[in-house]
Amino acid sequence: MSVQLDIADLKTWLPHQGPLVIAGPCSAETEEQLFETCLKLKEVGVHALRAGIWKPRTRPGSFEGHGAKALPWVQAVKKATGLPFCIEVATPQHIELALKHEVDVLWIGARTTVNPFNVQDIADALRGVDVPVMIKNPVNPDLKLWLGAIERLHGAGIRKMAVIHRGFSTYEESKYRNPPMWQIPIELKRLLPNMPLICDPSHIAGRRDLLLRIVQKALDLNYEGMMIEVHRNPKEAWSDAEQQITPYSLRELLQRLELRHPNIEDPLDANILESLRQKIDNIDYEIVELLAKRMDIVEQIGEYKKEKGITIFQLERWNQVFHSRSEWAKQNDLNTELIAEIYKLIHVESIRIQTEVMQKPSKDEARP
Repeated sequence: MSVQLDIADLKTWLPHQGPLVIAGPCSAETEEQLFETCLKLKEVGVHALRAGIWKPRTRPGSFEGHGAKALPWVQAVKKATGLPFCIEVATPQHIELALKHEVDVLWIGARTTVNPFNVQDIADALRGVDVPVMIKNPVNPDLKLWLGAIERLHGAGIRKMAVIHRGFSTYEESKYRNPPMWQIPIELKRLLPNMPLICDPSHIAGRRDLLLRIVQKALDLNYEGMMIEVHRNPKEAWSDAEQQITPYSLRELLQRLELRHPNIEDPLDANILESLRQKIDNIDYEIVELLAKRMDIVEQIGEYKKEKGITIFQLERWNQVFHSRSEWAKQNDLNTELIAEIYKLIHVESIRIQTEVMQKPSKDEARP
């Protein structure tokens, strides 16, 4: 069930036309580097600037930001460009220093969102402060942690709020640095429909050649905008060089985006789409009916296995199902990975049903 939190409209605290564009270097390395990059971004036409001041690194030894030393640079850049500035904060001390130096928007990073204790400390420090806060998804794919961070900040009185989707960590091989797992932010948007959703393609991709397709997909999914890492000379960047682009490359990326409308205005188009959706609804209803019949048979199999003393899990049978369904998918031009994931879920439910059957007392055991 969706919930309408009393969240301020994004355009009231980050004014923009079209998709919101927040851009800037991964790290504020030097005052000169920050100034040159941000002045060029002003020419590109971005709506807000960003830079890492405190950089939480996975392991010590990497550049972890200049900290408070770089905040006067931020003030000077704000004055020179007239653009709002966003930085990451991870402690109440960071918040105090950021506000003292007139930072416009704060964001909570993925490593902070994952820890409710840290989020609560930040929420307590922000109580009574009128400052916008953006919340990145937690490192691990846990929607409840993301929602929990939102709720803690909302409970502290923060109403100028947005979430940033930056992908999730995984042990599986992937072409992405942090696989997007689009279903998680989509579910968050379903639960909180008025929460602005911003994409961070730089951290999802980990490499510049994937940025365009990620941003395009985010906009196609009706995201409000993007936060992109931009450096005057990415090859010389002190952190995350592979995922940063030049201001010129950002301009080119923005020009190549195809902007689509969330609503249908032409009645004829609306009727055609509604007709197609009705066909999908009818097919989905049939699929659900067939699944119900399948699970009835699964229960019968469970009862037979119980009667004959046969174990629930049969590896040879599962392998047969898994491979045959993938082959059927291929024959019907379907995504084999999709079908494999669907049947994994079906198999989990089948095991659950048969386990319940096995645990039910038999007629003799139930008799007093």
